[in-house]
Amino acid sequence: MKVKTLICNCKGLDPFRYADMNSLAFDIESELDVSYATVHPQLCAESGNKVLEDVLRAAEDDPDTYVMTCACAEETQMKLFKKTLRSTDFDSTHFVPLDIRNATNDGILDRIRERLMELTDPNKPRH
Repeated sequence: MKVKTLICNCKGLDPFRYADMNSLAFDIESELDVSYATVHPQLCAESGNKVLEDVLRAAEDDPDTYVMTCACAEETQMKLFKKTLRSTDFDSTHFVPLDIRNATNDGILDRIRERLMELTDPNKPRH
């Protein structure tokens, strides 16, 4: 399993104030088994959707790749990224939204770690 993570800074809004976005991608790549981590100032903006689309397209033919977006509420992400997901042939069951609001880098790492464990354990229900 390969995991690519896209982290949204949500324009630096209040719920993201606890995270150090300057070091978060490095922390994720250093401490977790992910193949890619990057921070974008606003994933739901046009340029953020383009980055997401590029990552999804690059993984279309790889059934072992998951794309995790670390941003706002998971339900909101599904709505915000629905059009981008439909514009690719990426397996939508491998799209993993994760809520990172109000968390420090350590808290975000814990949330990602927990979700990675869920992905590798087929008996554990997803959120």
